[in-house]
Amino acid sequence: MTTAAVRQLGDLISVGPAMLRDFQILGIRSVAELAKQQPREMYERLGRKTGQRQDPCVLDTFSAAVAQARNPRLPAEQCVWWYWSRNRTSAGPAMEMQKTRKARRTSDPQAPKLGLAGRSRRKNS
Repeated sequence: MTTAAVRQLGDLISVGPAMLRDFQILGIRSVAELAKQQPREMYERLGRKTGQRQDPCVLDTFSAAVAQARNPRLPAEQCVWWYWSRNRTSAGPAMEMQKTRKARRTSDPQAPKLGLAGRSRRKNS
């Protein structure tokens, strides 16, 4: 591997041609720029820029890439996207729901809000 000063985005584990295109769409051109990013914000911004919902694995790959950009000596197990996928999914449905609600509020003010609307309520007999 090259030294931290000259690492390229393509040198990062889990970063292939598709991820390099995503970085280009987001205006990220270097490992130093990537190190300053927040993976969830990148994920939400990419969805807005492309007009498409991104697979959650994109978020996991962003997490792996940002972690490597910040720490060139990151343990190998944390350099792969599925490490971050396990962390994201082990947070549980409640945490994901909270993140989804926040993302909808900040990214699209017209998006329907999640809640109890439309659920049937049991009548007390």
